[in-house]
Amino acid sequence: MLPPGGRQQKVFNSLRNVPAPGAVGVRGLTEAVQAKKPSVAVYYTNRALCNLKLKRWELVCQDCRTALEIDPTLVKAHFFMGQALLEMDNFDESIKHLTRAHDLAKEQKVNYGDDVACMIRVARKRRFNIAEEKRITQEIELQTYLNRLILEDRDTQIDEVRRKYENDEDRSQDEVMRIEQETDNYMTEVNTMFARLDERRRKREVPDYLCGKISFEILREPVVTPSGITYDRKDIEEHLQRVGHFDPITRTDLTVDQLMPNLAMKEVVDAFLIDNEWALDY
Repeated sequence: MLPPGGRQQKVFNSLRNVPAPGAVGVRGLTEAVQAKKPSVAVYYTNRALCNLKLKRWELVCQDCRTALEIDPTLVKAHFFMGQALLEMDNFDESIKHLTRAHDLAKEQKVNYGDDVACMIRVARKRRFNIAEEKRITQEIELQTYLNRLILEDRDTQIDEVRRKYENDEDRSQDEVMRIEQETDNYMTEVNTMFARLDERRRKREVPDYLCGKISFEILREPVVTPSGITYDRKDIEEHLQRVGHFDPITRTDLTVDQLMPNLAMKEVVDAFLIDNEWALDY
């Protein structure tokens, strides 16, 4: 008989090979919930998986919540709910549940490969991109507003000049030309400034290889294991201390003294941050 961690391990590893079950699978699981053991959490997570494949996000969340009420430590329930919430653009809650799934899997020593970690990176990236889109929209609105103010100020000045020099056509024309030239200069400066911002915006993406595989944040002090996997030192040392002396991805034995500074990666990260200070908030 498999221990609890082994049973969950077996179920979790089988998820990648589960075919899309369709509505028939959902009906069968619903009958199991209603007629057999409604207090068995696995019925709800299995039905959540069916609905996940059918893209019924709300139903996934309902079943996962019920499963978590029965057993708050179910990795699958947090994982499926995180995916459904991500599809519903509820990024903060999605990341919370995905991170909880990641932490529970580590605590229970379940080997999930890079599935959960990859989903967390996707969620963080989508949240970042949505924030970027909002900022871009705000900057475009600001640019439009500033240009409108400049043009309104130009028209006001020209009206004043024409009133002031209504009996001196030559002077009036000279002043109007001066005002229009100043206006063109101001608008050029404003549009050039926003063009520079737009150029920097197009580059605002942190490559996955610069992010840690445990915290999913940009690497600060990268170290490499004998297996060739790079981690942030504080994250991997915390894992070794709290979870166990093994590589969280390859599951091979690992101790602190086997960690070697990844100087090449550190150089790449530092160079990236010099040109992209915004990445500190990524």
